[in-house]
Amino acid sequence: MAKKQRTAIEPTRVEDYAEWYQQVVKVAELAENSDVRGCMVIKPWGYAIWENIQKVLDKMFKETGVKNAYFPLFIPKSYFEKEAEHVEGFAKECAVVTHSRLEDDGKGGLKVAGELAEPYIVRPTSETIIGASFAKWVNSYRDLPLLINQWANVVRWELRTRLFLRTAEFLWQEGHTVHASKAEAEAETRLMLDVYAKFAQEYLAVPVVKGEKSEGERFPGAVATFSIEAMMQDKKALQAGTSHFLGQNFAKSSDIKYQNKDGEYEFAWTTSWGVSTRLIGALIMAHSDDNGLVLPPKIAPAHIAIIPIAKNDEDRLEILEYIKKITSALKEKRFDGKEIIVEVDDTDATSGEKNWKWIKRGMPIRLEIGKRDMEANSIFMGRRDLDPKEKKGLGWEEFVNSVDEILNDIQNNIYQKALDFRSENSAVIDDKDEFYNFFTPENKEKPEIHGGFAYAHWCGSVDCEEKIKEDLKVTIRNIPFEADAEEGKCICCGKTSKQRVVFSKSY
Repeated sequence: MAKKQRTAIEPTRVEDYAEWYQQVVKVAELAENSDVRGCMVIKPWGYAIWENIQKVLDKMFKETGVKNAYFPLFIPKSYFEKEAEHVEGFAKECAVVTHSRLEDDGKGGLKVAGELAEPYIVRPTSETIIGASFAKWVNSYRDLPLLINQWANVVRWELRTRLFLRTAEFLWQEGHTVHASKAEAEAETRLMLDVYAKFAQEYLAVPVVKGEKSEGERFPGAVATFSIEAMMQDKKALQAGTSHFLGQNFAKSSDIKYQNKDGEYEFAWTTSWGVSTRLIGALIMAHSDDNGLVLPPKIAPAHIAIIPIAKNDEDRLEILEYIKKITSALKEKRFDGKEIIVEVDDTDATSGEKNWKWIKRGMPIRLEIGKRDMEANSIFMGRRDLDPKEKKGLGWEEFVNSVDEILNDIQNNIYQKALDFRSENSAVIDDKDEFYNFFTPENKEKPEIHGGFAYAHWCGSVDCEEKIKEDLKVTIRNIPFEADAEEGKCICCGKTSKQRVVFSKSY
């Protein structure tokens, strides 16, 4: 029997994917559970990833004409009651504030006091409260389009939580726009989905499938919901971003009207779209391995960790001077139009401990520099997209001059690995038994990693969608834009179907 190879993360992905995920979050020092049930503390390395996500997306939004604003955390209950379908979709997840203060209870403790005349809902999403402002801001066709985004936190009570993927409080951005016509609003909905897809693929290095959600998976109150769906390494889908065409539903409930060029008043057309800290969960599950986090350079908090290796203080000081020369030269270089960020690890940990610290954190490049390297004007380089044992010696000037090419190669390699994984675990299926087998684990007591993306026909029936969900815990992730019109038979009932959809188990 072959000896099991030692890895930094135990259990491995194959042994226990859910626990492996938690361990990656822990050893990479991304986040931890809070004392507040269901909430998380995002640690500096994890928050730096979120800051980079914010910076890139914020720039992409603004390039389309979107401006940032901020709206209240508390939403009057009466606002939600204006849009019945929307309320029904979020009712069980709402946190409700009913009192305004705390008072001394006379026993050394505190009691809740000051009951509010109307309860406030802690923001689960902001369509209703933003709609109230939009109703004041929009009067004429000259005020349109109105393109607004806010970076905020939201609260949705969750019974089963997992860091980044599903927590009671999380960070996100939510875009809300108002338009004079249906066509313009629909175009905005698709435009923002394209922004999300571009960001996911070019920055997160995560390939995605763009498409429209089925009626059963649609955002509460929306006319149409579009999503990008990504495959994780346990072959499940993760919804990485959504964009909603709201029609006139929210405009009518919030009374968002404008006077057209003929002087007549019309209800406006609105959209909303958002992504959240769930994207960090996507990063972890799409790329990381059994040694820890793997970060695409374009979104990593830093690009290079330099590890000095010295036998004594005298050598250490000389090596640090040598490293200064290298870091100074790197400051003149750019990657993706930005400064290259370098971390010099001069802690008193052993060189092995430092090396594994940065491997587990997902640092794209590690440089080990000892006295021999210094004397040879060279460095010893390891790449996070390759085996940790695979290292390469090269001259420091050669490294500096090619660093942008190396980082680009790492970025592209990480994306290609994810794309190949999705291709290997996607299947076009027309037979019902084959479909059910595809999503059925061999070991039902402790399911192994199984399934993937199944491209199969669906007749459009909610009953068929629910039947598959009930039998297999599999949902329609979306109806891909790229799918050609194609006659076929529904994978569930056998009735006529005109297009394939993406089925998968999901988060």
